[in-house]
Amino acid sequence: MKRTVIQMLYDAAQKYSDMPYVSQKLGEGEGKWFDWSFKEVNEESEIFAAALIDRGYKRGDSIALLSEGRYNWIIAEFGVLKAGCASVPLSAKLNEKEIPFRLNHSESQAVIVSEYTLEQAAAMREQLKGNPFFIVLSSDTNKTDELAAKYSLEEGRDFVAYEDFISRGKEVMNDVRKELDRRLEQVDENDTVTISYTSGTTGNPKGIMLTHKNYWVNSHDATKIMNLPIGASSLIILPLDHSFAHTVGIYISLLFGLHMNFIDYRGGGMAPLRNITTNLKETKPYFLLTVPALTGNFMKKMVDGINAKGGLIVKIFESGLKWGIKIKGNGYNKTPLLTRIAGFFPYQLASRLIFPKLRDVFGGNLAFCVGGGALLEIKQQEFYSAIGIPVYQGYGLTEAAPIICANSPKKAKFGSSGVIFGSIECRIMKDETTEASMGEAGEIVIRGGNTMKGYFKNPDATADALKGEWLWTGDLGYKDPDGFLVVTGRAKALLISSDGEKYSPEEIEEAVVNDSDLVNQIMVYNDMKKYTVGLITLNEANVEKMIKDQGIKDVDSLLKAIYDSLYAFKASGKIQDNWIPSTFALIPDAFTEEQGLINSTMKMVRRKVTEMYQGRIDAMYEDTNFFSEENRAAVAPLLPS
Repeated sequence: MKRTVIQMLYDAAQKYSDMPYVSQKLGEGEGKWFDWSFKEVNEESEIFAAALIDRGYKRGDSIALLSEGRYNWIIAEFGVLKAGCASVPLSAKLNEKEIPFRLNHSESQAVIVSEYTLEQAAAMREQLKGNPFFIVLSSDTNKTDELAAKYSLEEGRDFVAYEDFISRGKEVMNDVRKELDRRLEQVDENDTVTISYTSGTTGNPKGIMLTHKNYWVNSHDATKIMNLPIGASSLIILPLDHSFAHTVGIYISLLFGLHMNFIDYRGGGMAPLRNITTNLKETKPYFLLTVPALTGNFMKKMVDGINAKGGLIVKIFESGLKWGIKIKGNGYNKTPLLTRIAGFFPYQLASRLIFPKLRDVFGGNLAFCVGGGALLEIKQQEFYSAIGIPVYQGYGLTEAAPIICANSPKKAKFGSSGVIFGSIECRIMKDETTEASMGEAGEIVIRGGNTMKGYFKNPDATADALKGEWLWTGDLGYKDPDGFLVVTGRAKALLISSDGEKYSPEEIEEAVVNDSDLVNQIMVYNDMKKYTVGLITLNEANVEKMIKDQGIKDVDSLLKAIYDSLYAFKASGKIQDNWIPSTFALIPDAFTEEQGLINSTMKMVRRKVTEMYQGRIDAMYEDTNFFSEENRAAVAPLLPS
């Protein structure tokens, strides 16, 4: 049997046939949810492949997908693969400076777009090599026609609507059947499935080539770790170009017969964010794929909602949460009996009266979440475990297709990234030749069938990452005695002091966030300097609550309270004294994606944050006074007038 994702689709179409595979909300106004079965996706993707062959696309051509997640993204991607081409998944949130490089570098011959990305692609068409053809996934013909007129696009020559493309595929199927069968027969497990571009958080984007075998191995490894019932549903909130959502939402789903519902993107812009709560209640997912920024936002809204009720509700919640965290412990080691007895009543009271209402926010059927993308603070893991919706932290990177390890209902420990997948060999290396001992930190290095083919047209970067069969991840971590991998940060994002000593910024940032609820975002900095500093954006709702609770009336008192909260982590002794930030700069506005400070996977782009706030950083190396005029100006508007 061929180890290809196409074979996985064939098997799923036979095994799960008419069960729903993907669903999307369509229509005017409130709209309606429509389902496409495994069998329908298999059949329609073959028609899509026929239409690609009819237009002259050759085996090995690259075809880009620049769209929000939707049902026909999946059909189109499988169609691209069945035609022997490679898919180039791109974020719909890329800007006009980022798209041309990726399309040109990947040599994309066509771009599959939505009604919301057609304009940005058409507007930069002159910058694109080869004048790529646009396939528009939208059924909104009016909007497509408007944009075609605006950018002088001729239907048939420059673009085609998805429905018309499928109609053409049906018409020519008999004519191209022999060629299509030939290409399907030629598909090899080492063929490139996707060229996925890095987000560029630590440098220029590289095109990661992942093969059929990479996805096949990673998907089958997941079945041994995750406990998912056949047909379990999820709401795909993360973009499909996100490697985690891509592998789970498209490929792992085939093995479990999972039902993937796509967030309602109708209206574009901020519509998806507005629709999350409604879509959760409509689809009632069994599990969710999340990133720390998303679960953090949900947690904040739930706590704010409880605080708004005040009185007895707050007391029951806070007591139940406190004891729930103690009773659940670290998720792995059993909590002492006396602790469980002492907390039984307050925890059970909150579990009956408060926590079910919090779980209803997620549709009332959510069993757990799986988190990826960045380090998940223990504070979040404890909170969600206590209210009955554990968030299982995983770890991976696109170069590994992408999952390397994960916590799961079978085995989990807070603060870790979980158990390493069965087919993966993992070493922790202190340098190129010295392996770290148990519990000792170093660079995470892996070998297995999930590791990438290499970086597209970038042999130097490939040689730097792949040494023989081993992938050097660039991430730091250690193995603990219980078999869990603990990830501590990025090697390339290390803080480097003036004496050459190195330290992970994520460890400091997590310590601050875990002990202060006033922090919204944080970035610590030390570039060969004598001491470390940090940039902070504040959780304004929590600051305002503190002002009210403590009766704070002036800027000096407010800054003193914020200072004490930010440095509360020092009491834990987790961070070495020489790495504790000497001061923080308070930034009035949150780091946003629109500014380019947060990427499409909600990770902070450190170099861009540094560039934007270089002046504030430099000022902290001239004067470490936390009560600076800049910090005073940042918090003054939060005081009642």
